[in-house]
Amino acid sequence: MPYYETVFIARQDLTETQVKDMTEGFSKIITDAKGKVHKTEFWGLKSFAYRINKARKGHYVLLELDTPAEALHEMERLMRLNEDIVRFLTIREEELSDGPSIAMDRGSRDDKKPKFDNKKPDNKEAA
Repeated sequence: MPYYETVFIARQDLTETQVKDMTEGFSKIITDAKGKVHKTEFWGLKSFAYRINKARKGHYVLLELDTPAEALHEMERLMRLNEDIVRFLTIREEELSDGPSIAMDRGSRDDKKPKFDNKKPDNKEAA
């Protein structure tokens, strides 16, 4: 079965427990169709770059799935019908990722960046 990565944004006025219940409902659709949910990450309440449907914030959730396409289409259909979902995006992956996603792994990512100096090199040429 192919691998998929789905990120959805829930309305800001929902509680975390409501978002987790909604996530469990979507996960149940996948597992009922003999698929697997490999990873579920709750990224928290984040601000949008621009207003979407008069909202400025939303709860972000990531799902990594190994599922047949029919189950994925059903999950996306239910996301479209659910008024609590602001946006969602599903992409197909070649392989599943190891460890946390980039949105969750911000601290260790900054530690690995090479440090550089803002000093200008000495370009003194002999006359």
